[in-house]
This record gives sequence, C-alpha cells and structure tokens, in this order.
Amino acid sequence: MPDVYDAPIADAQFATFCGGNLGGEHETCLSVAEIPGMTGTFVVHDTKPEGAGQELRATAQELDAFALGWVRERGLQP
Repeated sequence: MPDVYDAPIADAQFATFCGGNLGGEHETCLSVAEIPGMTGTFVVHDTKPEGAGQELRATAQELDAFALGWVRERGLQP
C-alpha cells in the first residue's frame, strides 16, 4: 500500500462532526473524508484554528477500531 501521507487530498469530500462549543468562535469539530483514489483510507482534520494544518490519516479498519474502543471505554451507546 502506498504511503497515505503522500496521497493528495485536494478533491476530498469532508463530513464535519461537531460538539461541545456549538456555534462558538472556537467550535469543536472534526472533519473526515475518504482519500481520493485510496478506497478505505481516510484523513481526519481538526477544524479549530489551533489545529489548522494538522491531520491524521488512517485506514477504515484503524478508524473503526478507534471508534469502537472509544465508545466502549467511555460507556457510550452507539
């Protein structure tokens, strides 16, 4: 598999998930998009000004494991 950090994301279609300081100047949001041309591989952005330019790239399996672990550890209901 090619290095996911070398893949261009200019045409990625991001979905944004927000919570916390809804509507505030520093709303807490994460945006996620599948990396174009790399099925099952994603990029996650922090939308706060302090997070500008920061990103995490991971496979669907890695993100699924993270999400399920997070839900379990926090005692949340999916």
